[in-house]
Order: sequence, then C-alpha cells, then structure tokens
Amino acid sequence: MEGNGWALRPTVAGTRHAVVTGHPLAAQAGFHILESGGNAVDAGVAAGIAMAVLHPDQVNFAGVAPMLIYIADRNEVIAIDGLGVWPKRADREAFAREHNGHVPPGLLRTVVPGAPDAWITALERYGTMPFGEIAAAAIRFAKEGFPMYAYLAKRIREREAHYRRWAQNEAIYLPQGEVPRVGDRFVQTDLAGSLQYMADEARRGGLAAARAAFYEGDIAKAIADYHRVNGGWLTEEDLSAFRVSVEKPLQIEAFGLQVYACGPWCQGPALLQLLRLLERYDLRAMGHNSPQYLHTLIEAVKLVFADREAYYGDPRFVDVPTEALISPEYAARRAADLRPDRAWPQMPPPGDPQDTGTRKEWDWRISAATGQPPAPADTTQVCVADNHGNVFSATPSDVSYESPVIPGTGLCPSSRGTQSWVDPRHPSCLAPGKRPRLTPNPCLAMRSGERAMPFGTPGGDVQVQANLQVFLNVVLFGMDTQLAVEAPRFVSYSHPDSFEPHAYYPGRVNLESRIPRATGDWLLQRGHQLEWYGDFTDRCGGVCVIDSDLRRSVHRCGADPRRAAYAAAW
Repeated sequence: MEGNGWALRPTVAGTRHAVVTGHPLAAQAGFHILESGGNAVDAGVAAGIAMAVLHPDQVNFAGVAPMLIYIADRNEVIAIDGLGVWPKRADREAFAREHNGHVPPGLLRTVVPGAPDAWITALERYGTMPFGEIAAAAIRFAKEGFPMYAYLAKRIREREAHYRRWAQNEAIYLPQGEVPRVGDRFVQTDLAGSLQYMADEARRGGLAAARAAFYEGDIAKAIADYHRVNGGWLTEEDLSAFRVSVEKPLQIEAFGLQVYACGPWCQGPALLQLLRLLERYDLRAMGHNSPQYLHTLIEAVKLVFADREAYYGDPRFVDVPTEALISPEYAARRAADLRPDRAWPQMPPPGDPQDTGTRKEWDWRISAATGQPPAPADTTQVCVADNHGNVFSATPSDVSYESPVIPGTGLCPSSRGTQSWVDPRHPSCLAPGKRPRLTPNPCLAMRSGERAMPFGTPGGDVQVQANLQVFLNVVLFGMDTQLAVEAPRFVSYSHPDSFEPHAYYPGRVNLESRIPRATGDWLLQRGHQLEWYGDFTDRCGGVCVIDSDLRRSVHRCGADPRRAAYAAAW
C-alpha cells in the first residue's frame, strides 16, 4: 500500500490554523491574515485574490471562484457559485452560423465575471476584516512584482502565440516581447490599480462600495466600453444586475464522512456519484493502485462522466435529476454497467437515474479526436482551516490567453463560455443568463466535531478524478496527507472535454509511470487504450488538502509537487 514511505515534501502540520494554496506566497498571504486575527473566510479570500496575481495565466480576479464554507458556530456548510452568466445579447445561432457550431476564442466567449462578487459576498456574510486589508498582499504582489517562477514561465511559454493575439495581453505577459525568465520580477501595474481602486472605495463605503466599483463603477464602464467597440456582448446592464448564488450544497454520506459538493452547474456532483458507486466495491481488498482497483475506478469515471454529459447543466434552465443521480438506489443500478473484466471501449451510454425503464440516447455530436489530449486550461485551489473550526474550500479560475485584457484594468473577464455547447440538445447549451457547466468544483468532507477535510485541484476534467483518488488515499487507505497527494494517479479521457472544442478520446487512459508496467499490461489486456505519463505530471492535477482532527486540533496539509502548491500552518 502507498503510504509506507517518504514523501518528496514533509507534511506541514499545525495546531491552530492552516492554509494550502497553489503558490507559496498566496499561502503566506492567507497565513498572515490568520495570524492577524482573521478567520478561515478572511484568509481564504485573501489567498484567492492573491492567486489571481501570482498565477495570472490560469486564475483571474475577473474570473470564477466557486467555494464551500463551513461555519462552525452554525454547524452549517454553504456553497457560493462564484460563476457568471452569459450576457443578455448572447446568440447561440451566431455561433452555429458563423463558427461552425463552436464557441470561438475572444470576446464572444466572455460571461459576466463571478469571482469579485463571490469574494465580497463571502466577506459580507462570514468575514471579519475589511476589503483593503484582505486585498493588501495581492495589491503588493501586483504593484511591486514577484519573482517569476518556473511553472508560470512554462505556462506562458506554452501559450505564447495566444498571448500575442492581443497587444495588451502581450505587453503584460511578454514584457519586452519575450517570455519572462525565471527570477525576473513580474509586475502587473494595471491590475494593482484595479484592486487598489476597489480597496479605496471600500475604505469609504465598505464592501458594497467595493462591489459597486467593479460592477457599476470605472471597471464596469471600461469592460462594457471595450465590448461595445470591439463587437462583444457584455454590457453595463449585465454587470450591474449580476449577483452570485448562495446555495445549500449537495451532500451524501460516504466512507464514513459527510461529503459536500456544489450543484450541477458544475461537475461537483460527479464526485458524489463516484463515491456512491465505489462504496459498493471492496476497494481496500483490491489493494491501492492494483490492476483491479485502477480498472474499477477508471470504469466508474466513464459511467459517471457519461451521466455528466447527459444530464448536468444550469438547473435554472434544465431539469437535472440531481437527487436521483447521487442516490444509493441509482448507484446500485448503475453498478451493473461496470464490468469487472473488460473496459468500455468508448463513453458508455448514460444511465437511467429516475428509473423510467428507458435510457437517454446521445443525440448531439460526439466525434473522436486523435493525437494527445490537450493540456487543461486550468485553475487553482485554496484550502483553509482556522482555530475556531471554520473551513474554507475554493477553486478560483479563468485564463488570460483566450480573450483580451481590458486595457488599463489588467483584467481578463471570464472566458468561461468555453465550457458551453452550441448544440441546443446538450444540457449545457449556452443561453442568455445561463451559467456554463463549470469544471472547478471545491470539495469538503466532514464528520461533525471530529474531522474536517477541505480539498480540491486544478485540471479541468481531471479535477474530479484527482480529487477522488486523493480522497480514497486518505480516507480509505489511511495515508498521510502529503503522501496521499504525491501517490501516482491515472487520468481517463473517454469523454468529451469540457472545454472547446470538446475533444473526445474513446477508451483513453493515461497512467503516471510510477505505476508498475505490469499493471499497465493488465489494463491493456482488458481493453483500455493505455498511454503513459512521466513520474509526476501537472496533467494529473495539483491537489491541495487539509485533514483536520478537530478533537486534537491538529491540521495536516498536503500540497501537490506536480504544481507550485504550498502549505503554511502553525
């Protein structure tokens, strides 16, 4: 079993509070807030905003920020969607007519930014500190700069041609016309100005004024003006009317814990479906990462992702049978489709969650792709636990190379429209006011008064798969958090990618090469289309996790070395 060895990194642990994020300086920013008397929400928001500066290739302040929050004195878990909607002027038929049924790169995939309102709403409801103090570290990192690090430089180099499509993106991300070198000071002056403007307004009028500065003030005007001049759809009305949704999360009991996820406007329910399904198997007896264990998990992912394609979408617009999908009764029926001795050679048919006696048919285009699956556009993760028992899990995201930066702001408003479909038969087809089906999905598992475990990862469609594997490593196999994060993983690609152009690789599964070749041979013999990654690859995610023993007040962290993730605790 994995876990009886040395991790690449020591397990960071503390008895008061802990933060794990996608960059060490963001962890430091959140930790500083905790040390200054802030709670988990204050620290999580500070770290999340800092990540929009420190990882600007894949996290944008004007992007998305779904989150789960546990408030100890209420014994309550809350979900904030942090996800914007398509503008009122969005026109699906224009994409069908002019872009061959795809959502093209550029302004037309922009949805209303959800992250700023999500951060502010979390602070209004559950925070204790003013916006200016929360945003101070991010403003400093943007204004004064920070040392360019290898992972960010790599990501910018991979997308260099995309950054060059817009002069304002090139000026920020390719200073002096070149990819920044590791160790160069990376400065984002305009972004610092936008954050400082919100902080100044908050100083005069509180959090409501900070929100107004973004959604009704100079920032909103700059965004709307640029869209109007350049053929975009986003308007001042779209921005001023927007509010995030605060919801009750989905919840199941699995493997002895209450596990929480966001709704079917994201892929969060898929983790709950997987846990329901996999509880029916004696995974421990199979052995960690044994051939049968991996086969069972891979095939479960195929079944659940088939359901994701068939049913998930914004429940304000489509009828999603969510409770049926995550029910134990449906898991029992769906288990009949998991064949222990052979792999599905393609995405399986969707199941029948409402037990109608008929299965939904694939009536939209699903064509197989060739070559290597693309790297996910990506995301980051923020986990916090404080000494009051509060817990925070957020998965902020959105990239800076798919659409133009709004000149003078340093902001690249959410291009999350890339996760919608143009085909009207698909449950995640775009429509004015509708949320795209989001890949970012923060996770939280708890046993009241005993244990709390916020976790999550970047990685697009990899997220659910990496979260599942780490959860089982910790909860089922008893691994220490850092070892659980570092253990080798698989990734299935036997489903349409959530991002345009929705590439689909029937039967494809990739393994990290620390998994024995004999295991790979066994999987090949059962029909898996197997490929190998290296020992550690960022294509397998970048999981952040805190496992808190609430009885002893001990927080044990895991920060994935596949990315730039780091932890801080005391």
